[in-house]
Amino acid sequence: KHMIVLVHCWAGNLGFWREQVPALSPKARVILIDLPGHGKSDKPETAYTMDFFADAVLAVMREARVEKATLVGHSMGVAVICRVHQKAPEKVAGLVSVDGFLFKPAVPADQVERIIGPLRGEGYRDHAKRFVASMFPQPGTEALRDRVLADMLATPRHVMVSAMEGMFGDVPDWNVKKTPVPVLVLNAPSPMWNAEYEAYVKSLSPKTDYRVIDGTGHWLMLEKPAEFNAAIVDMLGKHGLLD
Repeated sequence: KHMIVLVHCWAGNLGFWREQVPALSPKARVILIDLPGHGKSDKPETAYTMDFFADAVLAVMREARVEKATLVGHSMGVAVICRVHQKAPEKVAGLVSVDGFLFKPAVPADQVERIIGPLRGEGYRDHAKRFVASMFPQPGTEALRDRVLADMLATPRHVMVSAMEGMFGDVPDWNVKKTPVPVLVLNAPSPMWNAEYEAYVKSLSPKTDYRVIDGTGHWLMLEKPAEFNAAIVDMLGKHGLLD
């Protein structure tokens, strides 16, 4: 049976994949994870690095006796699945990137501080609200935005800050080197995902697929689930990653 592991975004939880489970579960064994510090997982005071998250994913796979799986990541989850691939390529059947970077972007330190600094202060909830709202540009997504935001604000501040540092600080990259496994990309329309990025993705593997779901923001799998699910099922099916 094919295995699919779904890895959520920064400050998210496994419920962010709720719309995908009915579409994927008849065609594969689906494993959902609350990363450490998120959802119902423990939230110790520790460094929430991409390695820490990747080790947690590998631990869940071991526990569930999964030899090999297609890893699907959203946003920060893409960094996490890429680190899993760097650590244990033999366990990865395919990589699916949902609106996240398949390499560590070079973000200047002052810009990083502009993102992380306000999260350290008492007004962090307002900063998080503005940050998340900016990623829901489509009208009609307000109710969904508020639900996503409520879930994200349930994540403790120390986890939010540390995980951001784990992505953008002076930490190891998660860049995907050349790989024989399928590398599949589903993005929202954004200036970040330009022709250069698409060319980069297509250089990573002989098996790639790159698609944009129009009329969506950063949480495309929740904003347009039917369209997203049709695309991901098609992509995985074409590359032999579904039953």
